[in-house]
Amino acid sequence: MHIIIAGAGEVGFHLAKLLAHEQHDIVLIDTNKDRLQYVANQLDIATIHGNSTSFKILLEAYIQDTDLLICVTPAEETNLTTAMIGKKLGAKKTIARISNLEFLFDKEVLDLSKMGVDSLISPESLAAREIKRLLRETALTDTFEFDRGLLSLIGINVDRGDALENLSLRETAKLNPERDFVIAAILRNDKTIVPNGDTQILANDHVYFIAEPKGVDRVFEFKSRKGGKLKNLMILGGSRTGINAAKKLSKKYRIKLVEKDRDKCFKLADELEEILVIHGNANDVELLKQEGIEDIDVFIAVTGNSETNIISCLLAKKCGVKKTIAMVENVDYFHLSQQIGVDTLINKKLIAANFISRYVRKGNILSIAGIHGLDAEVLEFEISDDSTLVDIQIRYISFPKDTIIGGVIRGNRGYSISGDFKFQIKDRVIVLAKTSSIKEISKIFS
Repeated sequence: MHIIIAGAGEVGFHLAKLLAHEQHDIVLIDTNKDRLQYVANQLDIATIHGNSTSFKILLEAYIQDTDLLICVTPAEETNLTTAMIGKKLGAKKTIARISNLEFLFDKEVLDLSKMGVDSLISPESLAAREIKRLLRETALTDTFEFDRGLLSLIGINVDRGDALENLSLRETAKLNPERDFVIAAILRNDKTIVPNGDTQILANDHVYFIAEPKGVDRVFEFKSRKGGKLKNLMILGGSRTGINAAKKLSKKYRIKLVEKDRDKCFKLADELEEILVIHGNANDVELLKQEGIEDIDVFIAVTGNSETNIISCLLAKKCGVKKTIAMVENVDYFHLSQQIGVDTLINKKLIAANFISRYVRKGNILSIAGIHGLDAEVLEFEISDDSTLVDIQIRYISFPKDTIIGGVIRGNRGYSISGDFKFQIKDRVIVLAKTSSIKEISKIFS
């Protein structure tokens, strides 16, 4: 596919990095020369310096031959304009990043598809949706769903006393009699381990599973410390992410939202009628105590400052909060999440890039997504009509060393599979692979 990405920020860069694995013809456009040089040094893609709303620049990028135009600059107006112009000049499909959620909530009022914008993407809305999924259990640190939950990738921290501690993967079979989950990866001391049967799970490991719906529930039972149901939430920051999360969660949870801007508090109080809006700074311990921090189950920090979010979560944890979620801008923080004590770190730009990558279809790769902190990707392949893998037990297929077949979606059901499983035509196969093995595994499923 010929793909043009307008915007070389974190969303554009991460997206280009994901798609580069699939050997697409990618052109990245941006007005920042230094940023383009950085990208060019990291990735083998074409770059063009200029404004993506320029006819000349788009034609230079061969817009007339473009299969997908992805507009993810920080400016909503630039993204919408680029998509409209690009569609007029011949782009087959366009995607625009937006910040105004009215475009999502009131689609019927303004049908942007008639103007050339095929799809809209909001990092804030996706981050709020990610937060909603993470609230399923206190133990859950990561989540990624395939086909609306037919299979899920989830992550948990293994604490001392947990059922998994000191077991090898082979020994965990007794905890999984229904074979409804697969242990796909382990993060230990910032190192990614794609495990085999002899790999032992240790305390403080971050373990990733690919599981069927019942398997997800089974994984949570391995935790020695049961968190119980989550009822009371505190959100720090009246950002777009904070507002969107509050709206999505208000029907199920009791929410308090803390915002330091007094004028903004009054506006939020009018907009969020079912939510208690508090004026103050969450770094104020006395304020937290006055607002009943000891009764809060989840603390979610989504201000525009990464350090404020992390420190506030640590403070909340010290006050006894069961689960903390911090939004960060710097992706380097993800490698520190286990050490610094925050349960889950999220980055709305990476979430958006992973989501957009699902729009790309080339060969048998249906989707590709990164996992925060892991030197690995999760890929979804489809078994084609002429595949040589059909009706062969997977134990007899030579997969690369650093890959694991996590599961298969067949029709309307997800399966966690073992060595005697046989692929069928149209099966969608979930694979976790270290970055170095992606090219080789892609060839096997091609």
